[in-house]
Order: sequence, then C-alpha cells, then structure tokens
Amino acid sequence: MTEDCETGARTLVAGVGNIFLGDDGFGVETVRVLATHRLPAHVEVVDIGVRGVHLAYQLLDGYDTLVLVDATARGGAPGTVYRIDVDSPGDVSPQGPVLDGHHMSPDAVLALLQTLCSGTGGTPPGRTVVVGCEPASLEEGIGLSAPVAAAVPEAVRVIQEIVRESQTPVVGTAAREAGK
Repeated sequence: MTEDCETGARTLVAGVGNIFLGDDGFGVETVRVLATHRLPAHVEVVDIGVRGVHLAYQLLDGYDTLVLVDATARGGAPGTVYRIDVDSPGDVSPQGPVLDGHHMSPDAVLALLQTLCSGTGGTPPGRTVVVGCEPASLEEGIGLSAPVAAAVPEAVRVIQEIVRESQTPVVGTAAREAGK
C-alpha cells in the first residue's frame, strides 16, 4: 500500500533470502509483512529472494535509499535485529563469488552494482541500510524459527523508521535524474 500525498527520497526496500533454508527467508517474510502496511508513494517494496543479479540491475533505475532486509549472522542471540548503515557501497568487498545468479550476499550485490554503475554511468543509491536478523538455523526447511519469526515486527518498525528518515527529499540519484 502506498500513500500518494507524501514525498521523499526514492526508496527501495528489498527482501533477500532463500525461503527453503529456514531463517534465511527472514528478508522475504519481513517485506511480505511490510507490504501490508501503508507506505509513502516514494517507497517500493520488493521480494528479491535469491535473485541478487536482478536486484543489482533494478538499482540502476535510480534510488536515493536502498534498504536490504536479510538474515545476518553477526554472533548475537537468534532473533536479534540489526540496523547496519553502509557508509559507501564502494567500500563493500564481496565475500564469495560475485556472479552467482541464485545466491548473492548483500555485499556481493553492492559490489556488482558498483561495477555496473562504473560501466553504465549509473549512480548507486546515496544511502544503503541493511536491516538484518540473527538466524537460529539456516538448515534446509521452510519457515522461520520462533525467535526469528518473533523479530519480524521489530524489523518492520526499524524499516518504517528508516522510511520516515527519508521523508524529506535528498539530492540523490532520483533527484539528480529529474534535474537532467
């Protein structure tokens, strides 16, 4: 759901992960729940799943803010929600093969985006935020573990906060494109 009366930085909220690997489906489930909420018109919510290359190409359309939602193992208790503000997508180095169309980590997507932008003259989002959740299990199976499922509403609140922060238009990708 979107609201037409609000303006702000063009924002893409992308849920990534594999729903067949337990808690790896956190990002997909979170954006599914987020999409049932009222959102400003400048916010686009997409279920990317395991299509990392698709996400990198979609970002070439020009977004001011990117919010990646994913299971993020950082050593905390299962269900812990993290907000990670990425300083610069160019500072991210992929941890694994970059061109694996069905399994790309967020850092690999950002590295590929940087490469695509260099080759096409595109501009990556000016702001990237990862909303992650500590997984309990990434074993084969459908459905989130109890602590990760319980973290979905908190992750939705964090994303809504990020969207509120983006309510005021910024001079970023979409704003620059409009000025051409």
